[in-house]
Amino acid sequence: MYKKLFSFLVLVCSFSIQAQTKKWTLEECVRYAIANNISVKETELDAKSMAIDKKDAKGNFLPTFNANASHSWNIGLNQDITTGLLRNQTTQFTSAGASVGIDIYKGLQNQNTVRKANLSIIAAQYQVVKMKEDIALNVANAFLQVLFNKENLKVQQEQLALNEKQLLRSEELVKAGSLPKGDLLDVKATVATNNQNVITAENVLLISKLSLAQLLQLNDFYDFDVADDTSPKDENNILNQTPNVIYEKAKENRTELKIAKTNLALAEKNVAIAKGAFQPSLVGFYNFSSRVSDADGFSFDSEGNIIGTKGPNAFFNQFSDNKGQTFGAQLTIPIFNGFSVKNNVARSKISLEKSKIAVQQQELDLERNVYTAFTDAKGALNTYESAIVVLEARQEAYHYASEKYAVGMMNSFDFNQAQTVLSNAKSEVIRTKYDSIFKLKILEFYFGIPIVKN
Repeated sequence: MYKKLFSFLVLVCSFSIQAQTKKWTLEECVRYAIANNISVKETELDAKSMAIDKKDAKGNFLPTFNANASHSWNIGLNQDITTGLLRNQTTQFTSAGASVGIDIYKGLQNQNTVRKANLSIIAAQYQVVKMKEDIALNVANAFLQVLFNKENLKVQQEQLALNEKQLLRSEELVKAGSLPKGDLLDVKATVATNNQNVITAENVLLISKLSLAQLLQLNDFYDFDVADDTSPKDENNILNQTPNVIYEKAKENRTELKIAKTNLALAEKNVAIAKGAFQPSLVGFYNFSSRVSDADGFSFDSEGNIIGTKGPNAFFNQFSDNKGQTFGAQLTIPIFNGFSVKNNVARSKISLEKSKIAVQQQELDLERNVYTAFTDAKGALNTYESAIVVLEARQEAYHYASEKYAVGMMNSFDFNQAQTVLSNAKSEVIRTKYDSIFKLKILEFYFGIPIVKN
């Protein structure tokens, strides 16, 4: 029994350790964020609401059916609803009826409303896709920021370790009389500054992890970590494409442009629906009604004269005797309605023109964004490659300075300067690396290559 309990606890602990030490890849982060993001869920609910609106639009083609019933008490002098005579008595009346109506013609408004509902569903689906794309970009940016801060922390820790070794070496040289005490104080100040830089880098890394964890809707962010599965290389050869080719591809794939074009189609349907109110409408109807009273009935002679009273007729006999039916069609021709229909059409046309302008503006914005993204990606990659060359040169200079400092041919101030320049070069390589990765991702995004492949 104890052995089984011990094995279970070991298994649970191992799972807990694995969960805490798990490192999330970019793909895992994006997929998790899209699946759990609140904004995506809200947008998906909007899409479901559009599907309900479509059912409403289809329902306009179906006939309407309504039933009614009432029961009343009349006290005093009142008119008998079955005979029409005035009588001073207390009576009860029951009436019931049903009506059916159907639109035969309504200026094609019902047909255009269904078409508009279909377009609204498409627009809502595009909005869901757009929301997921925006989240993917935000997660990628936050993910790369965490990687950058992790690398920057390593650089600061390495710099601190080097300066701590230098401090020990300087203390030995001061004791031996080979180095003035002032140089030792400079080194101590440098180590203290490096400690501050490490603490700052740790805080910045923690905050960036918090930002990414919030995008993923994770509660435990302190042990949250990511894996570096990214590369600044242009693996898809996107930079070999021309900006114009990327732009034409983006016009086919970009969701924001599809949304603008769908909104234009919606505006056109709104104009058609508004114009439909100018046309006549034809409605078919059928009504059935009957009534029952508990008042005394009358006896009539052969000539139809009242000769006496009698008790009320049976309920269902009265219901059958008093029933009535009406049916027909009603034609309504709009002649003058205070310019309301005309003004609705005018407003719809203005909205249509705005939608046309929005499509044109979206195409211009897309073209500008594509050319900007292409220039930024190309420049970022060149900057990264240049930063590597600079780092290699700074490393050689640092090795040379280390040799001079070791034999007393360079003071601590100049040596610290060489270390600082090398540290800055390492930081610049890290910064340009992740800047290049992100800008390549954006350019691939415009070309139709998703951040996370299905």
